[in-house]
Amino acid sequence: MNTSSEKKNTRAVHLQAKEHYIILDALRGVAALMVLVFHVFDACSSNIIPHGYLAVDMFFVLSGFVIAYAYDDRWQQGLTVGRFFRRRLTRLHPMVLVGGLIGGIIFLIQGRTAWDGTVMSLGWTLLSILCGMLLLPALPGSPIEVRGFGEFFPLNGPFWSLFYEYIGNICYALLLRRLSNRWLALVAASSGACVLYTCLQCGYLGVGWSAADGGWWFGFVRMLFPYSVGMLMARTFRPVQVHRAFLWCSLLILAAGLMPTFDISWANGLYDFLCAALLFPAIVWLAASDSSASASTLKVGRQLGDLSYPLYAIHYPFMCLLFGRLGFDGNVYDPHLVLTEWPLALCITLGCPVLAWLLFKYYDQPFRRWLSR
Repeated sequence: MNTSSEKKNTRAVHLQAKEHYIILDALRGVAALMVLVFHVFDACSSNIIPHGYLAVDMFFVLSGFVIAYAYDDRWQQGLTVGRFFRRRLTRLHPMVLVGGLIGGIIFLIQGRTAWDGTVMSLGWTLLSILCGMLLLPALPGSPIEVRGFGEFFPLNGPFWSLFYEYIGNICYALLLRRLSNRWLALVAASSGACVLYTCLQCGYLGVGWSAADGGWWFGFVRMLFPYSVGMLMARTFRPVQVHRAFLWCSLLILAAGLMPTFDISWANGLYDFLCAALLFPAIVWLAASDSSASASTLKVGRQLGDLSYPLYAIHYPFMCLLFGRLGFDGNVYDPHLVLTEWPLALCITLGCPVLAWLLFKYYDQPFRRWLSR
């Protein structure tokens, strides 16, 4: 008969993390680097990666696939909703804390100045920093929406996708994991129809970062569609014969971002939808199938995977430094200023990955280990 401690040890063994798909981690890093470059060049009149925002949809497909793969069979082994949430908070929130803090510090360095030149009060700024660190979104026009650009998270804009990642985790733990494949396919199809409508109406898929004009709904379906598709893939996954998946999949991700925008609005929206609905799931399927990657590829993949989340969580506040220098007014940039500020843009492009690696090595990884204990 097992003792109480033996039962706990047995349960811990059952709930150990499964083996990672290293190539998927690597592709997350490639997508994070694409987002970094997209935001840097977003300060220019033309962006060399005009569809770089689609990396977020790639993240959501990856999240759905990895979550279902890692946890679907553990609920019968004793995993509880509370323990699942603790695991996800331990994984995600340490970088939310530091990313929110960096965003607040940079806003203070910039003199607490909103996009329209208004100097915001110190009290509301501090409250906005706290809300960012707690991942509490701001409504457009509210006092804590201190930059005045309508973002859910004015001090670190990309946090909007992390906010919906949390919502996706909640939906998974409370509902999605209980659904049969047929019902999950229905969720994917219905949310996909909503995403298609959004793409055709808006002309692109770069929505969800603001509560303005139905942004709550746009952000939710933009997350739910690729997330549920990723879950379905994990449940039905059968590897195919593929070699050098990291190289080919990385090129496909970059090609998706580099595609020039279409002059016809609905065509651009349709392109975005097809990337989210077909291309990115295919990339995940191919990457998960490759079991013959070389040792050097796996080493690079681990490094990119380690870098990906910290880079995504901390890079955007530094973009605000660049935007501020360029005199961002929400509509037009002075091309002459873009040319004169290239050293700062270069420092951000090269410095953010370095800072992200340092934070992973000396903050995120040790902090998560401590929290796990």
